[in-house]
Amino acid sequence: MDSENQQSRRQFCRQCSAGLAALSGAAILQACGGGGPTSSSGGSFGGSSLPRVNGATAGGGIQVTIDAASPLASAGSMALVQSSAGSVLVARTGADSFTALTATCTHEGCAITGFSGSNYVCPCHGSQFDASGRVLNGPANRPLQQFNTQFANGILTITA
Repeated sequence: MDSENQQSRRQFCRQCSAGLAALSGAAILQACGGGGPTSSSGGSFGGSSLPRVNGATAGGGIQVTIDAASPLASAGSMALVQSSAGSVLVARTGADSFTALTATCTHEGCAITGFSGSNYVCPCHGSQFDASGRVLNGPANRPLQQFNTQFANGILTITA
């Protein structure tokens, strides 16, 4: 065997080994529910994706404009509010009432981005929470942190 063929064979073996290592790593991550603790996809438990709403950080809280076109326009609706302060799960529970919860699952810190019926669903391991943050289905065993809400003149304000 000449040295040129030997080099080509070694290069081929190295490339195959690197490819197999990458595939193995991807399979392990997928089996663990995605790309890591902050992953918002990749698991099989996500339910439907929550509509996303942009919020503005103001006065130590998050403000969200709620108008007729908003995914939060009617009672019973839910959305993921995203702002520079972080993401918050919001449910409209009545004409002028809302609940706001951390969007971080208490099981392993995955971002909650899905829902099923009127429940929030963690896409990583399937924990389910009701609109008040109470655990309905584990593996999470602690409720989601709830934030204060105030609604006036079409503006929802969320504070700690």
